[in-house]
Amino acid sequence: MEIPYTVEPRPDSGLANGKLGIWLFLASEVMLFGALFSSYILLRVGAVEWPHGELNVWLGAVNTVILICSSVTMVVAWAQLKMNNFAKGRGYLILTAVLALVFLVNKYFEYAAHFSRGEGPWHSTFLAIYFTLTGLHGLHIIGGIVVMAYLAGPGAKLWNRNPDQYANRVEYTGLYWHFVDLVWIFLFPLLYLL
Repeated sequence: MEIPYTVEPRPDSGLANGKLGIWLFLASEVMLFGALFSSYILLRVGAVEWPHGELNVWLGAVNTVILICSSVTMVVAWAQLKMNNFAKGRGYLILTAVLALVFLVNKYFEYAAHFSRGEGPWHSTFLAIYFTLTGLHGLHIIGGIVVMAYLAGPGAKLWNRNPDQYANRVEYTGLYWHFVDLVWIFLFPLLYLL
């Protein structure tokens, strides 16, 4: 028995089940990060002094470029699959995961520099917010890497049975990935520049 609306849109919502599900999930993620961003803003506005220059702006900027490039490679992966080019689509999906790994390696060196100076979340309110926001964002990146690795590895078997459903799964992963990138687009200026 086949599950309905895995490829075709539902008549009531105009969305396939997976797309509806990912949009509902992303709505909950917006609320989570929205609450954290609001907490940051309230703490910052209420602070008498706020530290500046504690973060490596160049490394944050490089990570921003990496994530923007990874959004592009994710779109190209989906586009290649829609054009029935599995090999290129899979290659771009793997490239997206590699870019995400490079982001995490850069973040590791940034965290290591702070911890080597004894600066952890306990050091100041600013660093507590920094580690909370970037740590949660990093967990979302790890989640994205796991899904992309699955789709490029064992999950790729679906391409042989149902290429449209496989392309849809990559599209839904792309929606999640664009959200993760968008969160960083807000995190970078708030934490590194302001």
